[in-house]
Amino acid sequence: MAQFIVRGLEEDVKARLKHRAQRHGRSMEEEVRDILRNAAKEENRPVPKLGSRIVARFAKTGLTEDLPELRGQRPRAADLGNDHP
Repeated sequence: MAQFIVRGLEEDVKARLKHRAQRHGRSMEEEVRDILRNAAKEENRPVPKLGSRIVARFAKTGLTEDLPELRGQRPRAADLGNDHP
């Protein structure tokens, strides 16, 4: 098994890691191993595209219409329905 040393870790980060480990009922060393394992897993996971993330975020709000594809369109000002200058 590999080992490495982390130098220059801020005291507040160390304290938060210790607190997090206590909440999870494990040693600080095991907590750091778990964090590193999860970070390495996420590296290989494809990141959903922006449209998919927007739909997922608003799925519970009743969004039922498809969002128009904006790729290749020039940016334009939002039409807020105000006819005032």
